[in-house]
Amino acid sequence: MNKKIMIIAGEASGDLHGSSLIDELLKIDPALEISGIGGDRMIKSGLKKLHHISEMSFLGFFEIIKHLPFIKKVKNDLITHVKNENIKTVVLIDYPGFNLSIAKSFNQLGIKNIYYISPQIWAWGKGRISKIKNLISRMIVFFPFEKVMYDENQIHSDFVGHPLVSKIDNYNFLTKDELVKKYNLENQKEFLVILPGSRKQEISEFFNDLILGAEKIADEFNFQIVVACADNIEENYIRNFSTVKNFKVIKNDTYSLLKNSAFAIVKSGTSTLETAIIGTPFIVVYKTNFLTYLIGKALIKIKNIALVNIVAEKTIVKELIQNDVNPENIFNSIKIILNDKEILNKLKNDLSEIKRKLNTQGNPSKKAAEIIYSELNAF
Repeated sequence: MNKKIMIIAGEASGDLHGSSLIDELLKIDPALEISGIGGDRMIKSGLKKLHHISEMSFLGFFEIIKHLPFIKKVKNDLITHVKNENIKTVVLIDYPGFNLSIAKSFNQLGIKNIYYISPQIWAWGKGRISKIKNLISRMIVFFPFEKVMYDENQIHSDFVGHPLVSKIDNYNFLTKDELVKKYNLENQKEFLVILPGSRKQEISEFFNDLILGAEKIADEFNFQIVVACADNIEENYIRNFSTVKNFKVIKNDTYSLLKNSAFAIVKSGTSTLETAIIGTPFIVVYKTNFLTYLIGKALIKIKNIALVNIVAEKTIVKELIQNDVNPENIFNSIKIILNDKEILNKLKNDLSEIKRKLNTQGNPSKKAAEIIYSELNAF
């Protein structure tokens, strides 16, 4: 068996999933030699670093053009390394712009390309499916509908479940009493949590609408408002965009806040999946600058933008997009749900179905590692 593997990640999320994958691979066989591109987590897990993901963070078309000579150098370094080390298996983690390009070079060298975490071609870029079919030996995916899509295109794929399910199932949640004591919250009131996201530009676009809508709900249902703030956002930044003052800003306890909340307002993104898996009823909001919205709308070919609705394959959670994100719509959308137990219970049941869909029992990283290790046996 050839025990050498190259793994290539290009972003922080890839580094996170890549580190868990390396941990599980080395549990199966400590003699494996793993090299490639990763971040601090992957390096700590045992990756022999050829380049760090911090060198690969190009945002936007012009940034990529500017760095083309460096990107070419990185590709040459990787190709030289697989040749010198006689590596026969490469694992590509998401990061499709770079990874699908280097996959072509590896394919020409007779190297097996395994893709871990599918590019979101179901939302945009379906033209890439033929490229994937030609270059990728096996897809390992997080969403069940991705496996259906690849099966329909005769691409060998495996659905291993979503790591968020096991992460949240094993999470040590604080109780409401513990949260109240830790953050000086009001014990007699239920929480209304806002997750505004981690991008400053988006927060500046819509935070005041969110907080004004939340204030109306809090007044109507006697809730207290808590903003679950991302690590990279300062409290003062959020408050600068708010005409409302009566709310708490809390970092690093988002899961516990969601677990103990009556309702949530969640910016579109991975947080919608986390909120669904925890089981807290919520609505989704998203607003960006008009030009970005128009470009995105032209590219994205699916009805819903919220991951939770995409997984459900129908609209189970209300989405408010662009100009629909305003205090009146937020208030009315939440009030309809909270005033009707039948609607509220249906929403909770639909969210539990999301968790069931994403769960395959067991550790997704371990399953992926077992699949990759089985491919090594082919050599």
